[in-house]
Amino acid sequence: MILAVGRFRPLQSAGMVTVSAVDKETPEVVAGIAGLLPLLSSSAAVPTASEIAEIATASATTLLIARDDETGSIVGTLTLVLFRIPSGVRAWIEDVIVATEVRGQGVGEALSRAALDVAAAAGARTVELTSRPSREAANRLYRKIGFKKGRPTCTATSFDRDPASAGGEGGVGYRLQQRDRCGSRPIFG
Repeated sequence: MILAVGRFRPLQSAGMVTVSAVDKETPEVVAGIAGLLPLLSSSAAVPTASEIAEIATASATTLLIARDDETGSIVGTLTLVLFRIPSGVRAWIEDVIVATEVRGQGVGEALSRAALDVAAAAGARTVELTSRPSREAANRLYRKIGFKKGRPTCTATSFDRDPASAGGEGGVGYRLQQRDRCGSRPIFG
């Protein structure tokens, strides 16, 4: 089942896009995300059907898709993460992806505005996102819809598989690696 969030008219298209929240995986949604994800990251593994189901059913995430009303194709996706902390509900926008053939036509804006609507309805005090400076069109869109450029955090922590630190036969170890996201340099060893 797909829950309707809203219909939007892209800026440079005669048609409409429907932005919907996905509440379970379907072969069409899995294929749509599999086709879109490489546009965001060449290194990210395409999520399996069970991983899409986990995202779609998790209480902290809202998986949005944009569907072209004329063709029925999934032409964009966005994940909204909502979480409560002591000072209130916060929201984070992740993995905004729009199909190459419809970029510049308002699909990203439709997804982003739908995410803001969902976040507001959930009582979020803030909605945050990060975007690389090289994504100039996306950054113009985010400013257009009300996001302000903040001070970059510039750090990220990742867990890299490290069999040497597993500590035993058949164990799996991880090495914590903090990187300077502004320049992708290791911060410490």
